[in-house]
Amino acid sequence: MEKADGPQGQQQIEAGDGLQLQRRQLLKAGAVLAGASLLPRFGFAASGLSQGEYLELDATAMAEQVRRGAISAEELLAAALARCDAVNPKVNAVIMRHDDYARRLLATRSGQGLAREGALAGVPMLLKDLNTYLAGTPTTNGSRFFKDGPPAQHSSTLAARYEAAGAVTFGKTAVPEFGLTTTTESLLWGQTRNPWNLAHSVGGSSGGAAAAVAAGIIPAAHATDGGGSIRIPASYCGVFGLKPSRYRTPSGPGRFEGWFGASAAHAVSRSVRDSALLLDVGQGHEPGSPYWLPPLERPFVDEVGRDPGKLRVALLDQSLTGATLDADIRRVLDETVKLLLSLGHEIEQIAQPVQPQQVFGAHGSVIGTSLLTAIRDREQLLGRSAGEDDLEQVTRKVLERAQGVTGEGLFRARRSFEEVSLAMETLFERFDVILSPVTATLTPQLGKLRLSQPWEDYAAAATGSAAFTVVANVSGQPAMSVPSGWSESGLPVGMMYTARLGGEGLLYRLAGQLERERPWQGRRAAV
Repeated sequence: MEKADGPQGQQQIEAGDGLQLQRRQLLKAGAVLAGASLLPRFGFAASGLSQGEYLELDATAMAEQVRRGAISAEELLAAALARCDAVNPKVNAVIMRHDDYARRLLATRSGQGLAREGALAGVPMLLKDLNTYLAGTPTTNGSRFFKDGPPAQHSSTLAARYEAAGAVTFGKTAVPEFGLTTTTESLLWGQTRNPWNLAHSVGGSSGGAAAAVAAGIIPAAHATDGGGSIRIPASYCGVFGLKPSRYRTPSGPGRFEGWFGASAAHAVSRSVRDSALLLDVGQGHEPGSPYWLPPLERPFVDEVGRDPGKLRVALLDQSLTGATLDADIRRVLDETVKLLLSLGHEIEQIAQPVQPQQVFGAHGSVIGTSLLTAIRDREQLLGRSAGEDDLEQVTRKVLERAQGVTGEGLFRARRSFEEVSLAMETLFERFDVILSPVTATLTPQLGKLRLSQPWEDYAAAATGSAAFTVVANVSGQPAMSVPSGWSESGLPVGMMYTARLGGEGLLYRLAGQLERERPWQGRRAAV
C-alpha cells in the first residue's frame, strides 16, 4: 500500500504502526507464556499471521491473544490450514478437511458477537476419526466398512463443549481400523508417518492427533485412549498426553462409556497447560449418563504451576507382556529416576501389582464384543454382511474370537475390571504415583503393527508397545506420558506416570514441575 501524502496521511501511518507494534508486543507476550522463549525468534508479519508466529503459540496463548484482539480467529484458522497444506502431505495426519464447516462456524460467531469469547477462543481443533462425531460430517473409524456412512446428525458432547468454548474444528485425524492397534495405518487412509522420522510409526490409535501436534499443524488435538492410545502416540511423537480417569470426560450423547469405561477421551498437546485447559473445558457430567466424578477442587489449569510436594513414587519396570526394555528406554528411565530424586521425591521399586492374563483377558473380551456389536449394527444398516474386502485381517480375527465370548464371560470381564481397579487403588495407599516406561520398545518402523497382516505376526510384534499402558484403562486411573528423552537415533521417548482415581490434579502438578525442569517445546521435528 502506498503512503498517503501530507500530514494527515503521515499521522495515519504512524497510528497504524502503533497498532502493529501493540499486536507484536501482545503476540510476543503470548509466546513467552507458551514457553516459546525456548523457540527460535521469528519476525512478525505486517499483516496476517506468519507460520513462525503461529508455531510459537500454544492453544492457551492463542485464545488469550484472540480475547485481547491481538489476533483473530480467522487468522489462526488460515495459519492452521496453511500449515496443514505444507506438512500434511509428508505425515498424513489429517485425513478429512472440514474447511467450510470451520468458516461457517466463524461467520456464525461473528454474527452473534462471540468471535472473541471462550476459554478456547479461536483455537484451531482437529477431532479423532473414531467414535467421535461432528454434525454434518462423516466418521469412518478408519474402516472401509464405514467409509460411506451418512453425516452425523449431531456432534459428540465433548466436541460440542470444545466449540462452545470457542474452538474451531476444521478436520479429523487418522486412526487405525477401529483403534485396534498401536500404530496408525489403515487400508482406508494409508500410513501416518512420524514427523521425527518418516519411516517410523506415530503409535496408535491417536497417532494422527499426535502427528498433527508434533508437526505443528495445531498445538493440541482431541484424542482417545482405550489401551494406551493417547500415551503411546504421545511418547512416540514427543508430545504430552494424559488419559483422564474413567468417566472424567463424556462419551455421549447416547453412548455413555466406551469399552466398559476403559476408553477415555481427552487430548495430546505440546504444553502441559493446554492439556489442563482442554480437560477443564471437556470434563464433567453430561445429561443421561449414570456416571460422573466429584466436582474439582480447583481448575486443572491452576494445578499446573503448583508445587507437587514430596511424592512417594513407585518404580515399575516389569512389563505386562514380558517384553524387555530397549537400551534407550532403560537409559531414559534411569535418567528420569535421577531427576525425580533430585527434585526431592522418594522412589521405591515394585513388581507388577496385577496379573497380566486377567488384564488382557478382560480387556480383549470387552473390545471384541464391542466391535462385534458395532459390525452387526453396520451390517443391519447396509443389509449385507461384512466381507473380506471390508475389514482388515487382524480385525476379522478379533471378531472371530469375540463370537466365542458368552454372557458369563463378559460378566466376568467386567468383574475383572473391578478387581484390577481395587488392586491398583490399594497400591495408592502407599504411593502417590507410579513411574514406568510408556512402552518397552522404541517406535517401530511402519508396517510392523499394521492390521492388514496375519494375526500371529501382529501379536508377536505388539508385545513391546502394549507392555505398560493397558492396566490404567482396565483399572480406570489417570495416566500421562511426559516427553522425557531421546533415543540415540533421535526418536522421542516418553515416561508414564499413573495416579489414583481422580488424581489428574496431582499429575498436572508433577507434569508442570517436569516441564519446567526439562522443557521439551524448544526441539522441533524438521518436517
